Amino acid sequence: MKILICDDSMFVRKKMKDAIAAADPEAQIAEAANGQQAVDKYKSEKPDLVFMDIIMPVKGGVDALSEIIAFDKQAKVVMASSVGTQENLKQAILSGAYDFLQKPIENDDVARIISKAKEA
Repeated sequence: MKILICDDSMFVRKKMKDAIAAADPEAQIAEAANGQQAVDKYKSEKPDLVFMDIIMPVKGGVDALSEIIAFDKQAKVVMASSVGTQENLKQAILSGAYDFLQKPIENDDVARIISKAKEA
């Protein structure tokens, strides 16, 4: 399974990589630090699953999600949100988000989403 992690925080990307590796040691992981990089990497890597932060520099997560969905209607993009970004989360779901995670991210939630994506 190919998974793209998109978050402007290097710490969050590291935590996500650890959670993904625990859930699926075989996963190939790519990273992006902003929404524009996420769109570009999605197009070049064609990941099976994307974990994307909502609030990022250059291009926000909701805009990146919309571009990815326009490029690939079957894209599975999971949006990550901290408390206080509920309105953005609603917008992400309306834009076609596959699922969502509340920060701080728990390993069990990441494992559940990976398992769900594999079964789809």
